[in-house]
Amino acid sequence: MRHEISLVLVSYDMTPQLRRTLRSLAPDYQRNCRPGRCEVIVVDNGSPVPPTAEEIATPGLDITLHAWRDAPGSPVPALNFGLSQATAPIVAVWIDAARLASPGLIDACLRACALHPKPVVASYNYHLGSKPQYHSVREGYDEATEAALLASIDWPNDGYRLFDISVFEVGEGWPGQMLETNSICMPRALWDELGGYEKRFTSAGGGAANPDIFSRACALPGTQLIKLANEGTFHQFHGGVATNAEDHAIFRKLALEYMKIRKKPLAPVRAPGWLFDAQTGTVTRP
Repeated sequence: MRHEISLVLVSYDMTPQLRRTLRSLAPDYQRNCRPGRCEVIVVDNGSPVPPTAEEIATPGLDITLHAWRDAPGSPVPALNFGLSQATAPIVAVWIDAARLASPGLIDACLRACALHPKPVVASYNYHLGSKPQYHSVREGYDEATEAALLASIDWPNDGYRLFDISVFEVGEGWPGQMLETNSICMPRALWDELGGYEKRFTSAGGGAANPDIFSRACALPGTQLIKLANEGTFHQFHGGVATNAEDHAIFRKLALEYMKIRKKPLAPVRAPGWLFDAQTGTVTRP
């Protein structure tokens, strides 16, 4: 049976978080996502102790694990390798595997992709906790805090309660402008047209590689940005490059790298796009 969608996830030194992420992608968690509908390709980007296939095995989920040794600090080569391994006609890429999915995310991506011949489907990013984690970590937010937070909503028994214990990563969320998305989903042909992620983004964490691919995808002739409402990904604490830094320092570094490579300022995608509410099936077209 051919998969309908491939999910490419890049991880680094985050086995406990990766296991929860994969749990949130399992068929008994995801709505209308029978076993075999999606494949998950995990590329570990040189972790000191990489996860094993046994550690991340998830019932009902087709997972392929690739562990890179001596990987560079940037995840860009791992992202492009993961793309090369994807077999489905629709491909979603997560630059950060430490994100929990809402229960309708996979089905929403597929339904949104069916709305247009050249769709660029983007979900908004959320952070677990009462404020973005680049703020909360300076106030003591850590893995133990997060574990207690997830226990308070009895996760994973009701994944939609993640919205009750999270905030938007940037700004006020939908239907606002987006700089990037941790889950960018497009037909395979669009990924091929883009040529994957830009190899010149070599800084730790990928720098502005993720905003860059999003901006380039939305700028391709004939594409249609489709934002998802009431579905998303939720960042787990894992001591990542962006999470542990000052938010202004993060953006300044990204902006400088982007300017050097693209010769223009880093900015959100200004096109309003369509807003697809998968729970109601409504599409708002400005």
